[in-house]
Amino acid sequence: MTFDALAGVLGIPAVAAASFAALPDYRIAARANIAATTLTFLCSMTLFFIRPQPGPYLLVDDLNGTFIALTSFVGFTTSIFSASYIGHELEIGRLTPPFVRFYHAMYQVLMFAMNLALIANNIGLMWVAIELATLTTVMMVGIYRTHEALEAAWKYFILGSVGIALALFGTILIYMAARPVIGEGIDAMVWSVLVTRAGAFDPALLDVAFVFLLLGYGTKIGLAPLHAWLPDAHAEGPRRYRRYCPGFCLTWHSMRCSVSRCCSQSIRRRSPPVR
Repeated sequence: MTFDALAGVLGIPAVAAASFAALPDYRIAARANIAATTLTFLCSMTLFFIRPQPGPYLLVDDLNGTFIALTSFVGFTTSIFSASYIGHELEIGRLTPPFVRFYHAMYQVLMFAMNLALIANNIGLMWVAIELATLTTVMMVGIYRTHEALEAAWKYFILGSVGIALALFGTILIYMAARPVIGEGIDAMVWSVLVTRAGAFDPALLDVAFVFLLLGYGTKIGLAPLHAWLPDAHAEGPRRYRRYCPGFCLTWHSMRCSVSRCCSQSIRRRSPPVR
């Protein structure tokens, strides 16, 4: 019996997501979350040495294998940070135990969706995985159930839906361009088949499909990091920027806003009063 690293990369987050929804204790769930992401990361590293056979749905090559390992590593390190962060939110009463169970379950669903999008050999399956990652992120952003958190979640949902809708239309056009050459069914959506027979497709229709795919996924990938409203989900006044700056200021815009507020407050504290 051979070790299936691909099943581990996808199966561990899927099983963990279903299990974490029933764990009542936060500490056990946080440690289990770290353990699950650690196992996922180890399975992703084995993809460099054990290469699964490609199929009509899943494919691992040198490029996406590197991205799977990188994504799993980020998920592993973030799970360690979030263990103390979510524990603090639970202690001060901003989150309740049911919401914490929901957070850990959605964390693993997000890991599953991102890994599935990276190894998908079917363009339709890739779209489903990215949409699942979008919806999961929306629910995690609005986990506080406050006015600011729900507003941030809706803004993320609207922005992500615009890009994913354009990408869906581009996917439909790809299928329409491939069907006369490859035929109907799964083969018309398989990346490896599309690449080998792309020269026989209608070039005009293929160019339009590429434009919509570029606009759709480019909108989601290019504009999604500009979430200047995401810190608004943690509305605790100006002090929230000093607390959450190391963990949440991951984009230039939010970092600029956070640093400017922190520096302005520091200058006001140090400067002598004007008489």
